[in-house]
Amino acid sequence: MLDQGAPPLNPPPPTPPAQGAGARLMRRKPVERLVAEGGQGEGGSLRRSLGLWQLTMISIGATLGTGIFVVLGEAVPKAGPAVTLSFVIAGLTALFSALSYAELAGTIPVSGSSYSYAYATMGELVAWVCGWCLMLEYGVSVAAVAVGWGEYLNELLDGTIGVTIPAALSAPPGDGGVFNLPALIVVLLAMAFLMGGARESARANTIMVVVKIGALVLFCAIGVQGFRSGNYDNFMPLGMAGVSAAGATLFFSYIGFDAASTAGEEAKNAQRDLPRAILLSLAIITALYVLVAAVAVGAKPWQRFTESEADLAQIMTEVTGQSFWGTLLAFCAVIAIASVVLTVLYGQTRILFAMSRDGLVPKVFGRVSPKTGTPRQNTLIVSLFCGVLAAAIPLGQLADATSIGTLFAFALVNVAVVVLRRSRPDMPRTFRVPLSPLLPAVGLGFCLWMMGSLSTVTWVVFGVWMAVGLVFYFGYGYRRSRLAASDTTEAK
Repeated sequence: MLDQGAPPLNPPPPTPPAQGAGARLMRRKPVERLVAEGGQGEGGSLRRSLGLWQLTMISIGATLGTGIFVVLGEAVPKAGPAVTLSFVIAGLTALFSALSYAELAGTIPVSGSSYSYAYATMGELVAWVCGWCLMLEYGVSVAAVAVGWGEYLNELLDGTIGVTIPAALSAPPGDGGVFNLPALIVVLLAMAFLMGGARESARANTIMVVVKIGALVLFCAIGVQGFRSGNYDNFMPLGMAGVSAAGATLFFSYIGFDAASTAGEEAKNAQRDLPRAILLSLAIITALYVLVAAVAVGAKPWQRFTESEADLAQIMTEVTGQSFWGTLLAFCAVIAIASVVLTVLYGQTRILFAMSRDGLVPKVFGRVSPKTGTPRQNTLIVSLFCGVLAAAIPLGQLADATSIGTLFAFALVNVAVVVLRRSRPDMPRTFRVPLSPLLPAVGLGFCLWMMGSLSTVTWVVFGVWMAVGLVFYFGYGYRRSRLAASDTTEAK
C-alpha cells in the first residue's frame, strides 16, 4: 500500500567497529547515511529534476522495446504459441520483485538501486556481488539492445531507400559479420543525450516512449486482421520445459523497470514517486507484451519464427501485402529501441556513481560535472565499453547473460526487503509489500526457478563473471571502502 508521505527517518543504530575480515565483509551501511549522501559526487552534485511522469517514462523506456521488438523471435521457437504464457510467467516473476523494489525504493531513495539496498541490509560483500550483477544486467543489456537496433535499422533502410548496411558492418562475429557498426552508433547517440543532463535525457526519452507505445498499438490493430485461430493448435508443443526456457529468455524483456530506482537522487520526491513509477510502468509493460505476443503468434505460425530480430515488421508487411506498414513499424522500432539504450545506459552510470562514492570502484565514476550535473566521465567510459561489446557479441548470448545477472540481483532484493523489515521495523515506509514475508519469498522462488531454466553455458559465463568480480573486489574495493575507513577512524 502507498502512504501519502513519510516522517523523518529514525536515528540509525550504532555501528560497532569491525572485529576482523569477516566482520568487515558483513559491515552494513546505515540507511540514514545512504540517504544523506544522496546526490553527492566528486566535484559536484546530481540535480533533482524528475517527477512521477518522468520516472515512469524512464522505467517504461528502459523496459519496453527489445523484448517485444527483438527477443520475441528467439522465444517463440522455444515455447510455440505458449509464448504468451511465458510472458505471463516472466511478468509474475518481475511483479513479485517489483513489489520489493517499490518498498525499498521508497525507503532508501538513492541511485544505487539494489546494490544500495543490499549494502544497508546484508553487508558490503553481498552489496558488491549485487552491484557486479547489476553491471551485467545494465551494461550487457545495453549491448544486447543495441544489436537489435541494427536489425531494425536495416529493415527501415531497405523499405525506404532500398539499400542495407552490409552484413560485415551490421552483424558481430559469429553472426556473419565483422563489426556491428549500427550497434556502436546508437550507444554513442545515447551517450550524447546523457551528457546533456538528466532532465534533457528524460524529455527525449518521453517522446520516444510515446512513439513506441503508439507503434505497438498500431501493430495490434493491423496484425489482428491476419489472426488465424489455427495457429494456436497444439498450444504447448515443447511442453512446460519450453515455456519455462522461453520465460527465462523473455525475462530480459522486463529488465529495466528497476531503472526508476536508479534515479532516486535525481527525483524531486523520491520516496513518494519511485514506488508508484515502478509499479505503474510494470503494469503497462506486461499488458502490452501479452497483447502483442498473442497477436503476433495468431498472425504468423510459430514454426516460421526463425530468430529474426525484425519479426513484427515482417508480420505487418505480410498481413497488409504492403511494405509501407512494415517500414513504418521498423521506423518506430528504431526510435523505441534507442530509448531503451538511453535509459538503461543511464541506470548503469548511476549505479557505478553510487559504488564509486562508496570507494568500491575508481573515483572517476563518481565525478560530477558542475555545468550539467551529470557524471560525464562515467558516461563516456561506460558508453564506449558497451558500444564495443554490442559491436562484437551476438544478441542471444547477451540476452541470456543479462537475464541471469538480473535474476540474481532481484533475488537479493526479495531477501533485502525481509531483512530490513526485521532489522528496522519502525523505519518509515511509503510503500509496503503486502503479505510480507510470503510474497518476497515467492519472488525469490520465481527468480531461482527461472535461473535454473537457463543453459549451462549461461551459468558458466555467470560463474566466470562473478569470479572476476570477486578478484576485483578483494584487489581494489576491499582496501578502499569508505565505510571501512570511516569506521576505523571512529574507532580510534
